[in-house]
Amino acid sequence: MQTTHVTERLTEALAPEAEAHGLELVAVEQTGGRGMPVIRVLLDCEEGIGLDTVAGANEWVSAVVEAQDPFTHPYTLEVSSPGIDRPLTKPVDFERFAGQTATIKSGGVQNRHTWTGTLVGLDGDDVVLCVDGSDTRIALEAIQKARLKGVVDFSKGRGQQ
Repeated sequence: MQTTHVTERLTEALAPEAEAHGLELVAVEQTGGRGMPVIRVLLDCEEGIGLDTVAGANEWVSAVVEAQDPFTHPYTLEVSSPGIDRPLTKPVDFERFAGQTATIKSGGVQNRHTWTGTLVGLDGDDVVLCVDGSDTRIALEAIQKARLKGVVDFSKGRGQQ
């Protein structure tokens, strides 16, 4: 999966700190242009992450990022949960979330760049995704971006009062 030098460096620095705080570093993302880049740090934990935990993490995340001094110009730092469209960034994620729907963007498999289907898991260095009833293998190294496809069911709880 593709990363930048800045996100690699920040991931290496933030991962042990997150673990020390009982959290999982899901991803470090860089967006925005050169004039005002945004560094997004996504944290989670097994029971889910709440607003108080994110707010508390903001202090140590800021300290780690500042120590790395990623840019010589201003940038924005965002610390948040991964949300329902959680990025899949590590090989273990493709096993952990097997059975869930995911969207994967790759360098091109079978003349196709975007795949949506049910995660089957990992087989060696390939992610296996069931698309339209058939298993498709996508090499981990070819994956540019992968996310769970979140589903919100607004019908739950209706009629219960």
